[in-house]
Amino acid sequence: MSNKITYKESDIVGFYSELTNLQPPEGTILNLLKDSLSEMKMLDIGVGGGRTTVHFAQLLKTYEAIDYSEEMIAACNKRFSEHSNSISFKVCDARFMKIFKDNTFDFILFSFNGIDYISENDRLKVFMEIQRVGKPGGYFCFSTHNLLCIHRIFNFKYQLSLHPKRMARRIFHWFLIRFVYNTGMDIKKGRQCEYAIFNDGVHNYRLQTFYIKPIEQIKQINENGLFKDVRVFSLNGGEIKSETELKSIEDRWLYYLCVIK
Repeated sequence: MSNKITYKESDIVGFYSELTNLQPPEGTILNLLKDSLSEMKMLDIGVGGGRTTVHFAQLLKTYEAIDYSEEMIAACNKRFSEHSNSISFKVCDARFMKIFKDNTFDFILFSFNGIDYISENDRLKVFMEIQRVGKPGGYFCFSTHNLLCIHRIFNFKYQLSLHPKRMARRIFHWFLIRFVYNTGMDIKKGRQCEYAIFNDGVHNYRLQTFYIKPIEQIKQINENGLFKDVRVFSLNGGEIKSETELKSIEDRWLYYLCVIK
């Protein structure tokens, strides 16, 4: 099953349509930009069921959101039907955003690891399209899974718990991840790689997810020359400023805030 097909299924659409809360790093980034948002045009990529719309749309000059799942966009239009004049939802693939002109948006958000469900090569296509439709000096924010946490997913000892039922669920989940959905995967080698793609069990084991080391993600951003001044935020909302922490942090995913060149 392809990742895109998963995001069209009714139970997944329903799940995302019920989400309302920002993640702590999203809240941190909103606060960093809040004094400027009223003058900004925002593009919300991979909007899903409109979780981020609830918090950002009312603060902006204009708010447009896209998703490559027609079902997700239909759910957003239904959820925000009373605000149809002030916000816009469109079916669009982040790799091919030809519906938007160059230098259109001041702030572009690709939240909740949406970029991790396309291929490695297509990530660069997305970054290039974002740089094209974004204004120089504007902001791009995205989150991506952190490969430094891979041992917590595949190592048996991290499934242990003082609560028998919880431990039983964890061990069953670990068994499926380790021996059913990722058979033949060399975990030790995966830990040494700069990035890896594997089934981490999300949405009932229906997705292949991209994981990358923070230092490598920053390197890719800088080498491609599309963005600059990268800032990294942990899941508790705090900014990670030292290289030592970037090489050791084990949060499941991290948020990156960049300036568009």
